[in-house]
Amino acid sequence: MNILLMLLPISLVLLGLAIAAFAWAVRKGQFDDLDTPALDILDDAPPKPRQDARMREGDDGA
Repeated sequence: MNILLMLLPISLVLLGLAIAAFAWAVRKGQFDDLDTPALDILDDAPPKPRQDARMREGDDGA
């Protein structure tokens, strides 16, 4: 019975960490495009730069 008093808070903390990690991944856009990475392996061309890494029109990069 005493072990439950230790395991219950530990499991709740781990659950909170898992939810926080999932929320962080959703906010950072990790699940925005699920199809393209799977299809990229079939393409012989070199990988394309990500959209946010490309320079925008009128942006000189400075």
